[in-house]
Amino acid sequence: MTVAVLSWVIGRLEKGERIAIASVIEAQGSVPGKPGARLAVSSGGDAFGTVGGAGLELKVELSLREMLSEEDYARKEGGKIEVFMLHKDGKGKEVTALDSLCGGRVTVSMEVIDPVPHILIAGGGHVGESLGVVCDSLGWRHSVFDVREEYSNRERFPDSNEVFSGSVSDFLTNEDRESLTRFSDVLLLGHDWSIDEEMMIGLLQIRNELSRPRIGAIGSKTKWASFRKAAINSGIPETRVDSVRCPIGLDIGADSPEEIAVAVCAEVLSLERGVRSS
Repeated sequence: MTVAVLSWVIGRLEKGERIAIASVIEAQGSVPGKPGARLAVSSGGDAFGTVGGAGLELKVELSLREMLSEEDYARKEGGKIEVFMLHKDGKGKEVTALDSLCGGRVTVSMEVIDPVPHILIAGGGHVGESLGVVCDSLGWRHSVFDVREEYSNRERFPDSNEVFSGSVSDFLTNEDRESLTRFSDVLLLGHDWSIDEEMMIGLLQIRNELSRPRIGAIGSKTKWASFRKAAINSGIPETRVDSVRCPIGLDIGADSPEEIAVAVCAEVLSLERGVRSS
């Protein structure tokens, strides 16, 4: 069961979902859940595993869902440990009493796990290559797209999770709103502005205002004004268009591809942590 639950958790994290997981760490007396029993709940609403069933499971699952309702719970609280008394006479003691006659005690740890950033580098040029290196150093995931095969391959990006080479339309045809959520960010770094614009409009047509991935584009304010006008003329609501970040990266005076990659990843980190950048 442990392997099955952890495999399920990893699979959901790779899809970009947040996970709350409970583990029985101590059990005394007659209890349904033994040490090692686990229950996980995803931000998508699904649950997998068990900590013993009945009233204990219901109480733990509700607690996990409450933890997931707080977007930054993992960063602020980390987790918690709760002791459950499986007997109705446990009320008033320093435990959570359940309406049960089992009479045992169960100690459960609960924590929220956030997925690590997974960046789609849309443009495998110098900045894109440097972004891959920075992502690797941070333990982040990254995938690569480029219309040019020589800039999107395993030799250039040996540690990438996915490598795409082909037209923008071919890439978007194989994606939908749910599949795109595996990416935390799509960064438009193409060598041709028309490719970036096509990708941006296509992504905005698929995803809604609130869903992953965030979209950012490298470029000037003039370039963004042109992109914005084209997107609105395509029928995309202004609020959705204005969720795109352009230019990307914190203003740290970055100049070289390596410095730009650091500035861009610093911005992504600030967004992940809910820190306002000036």
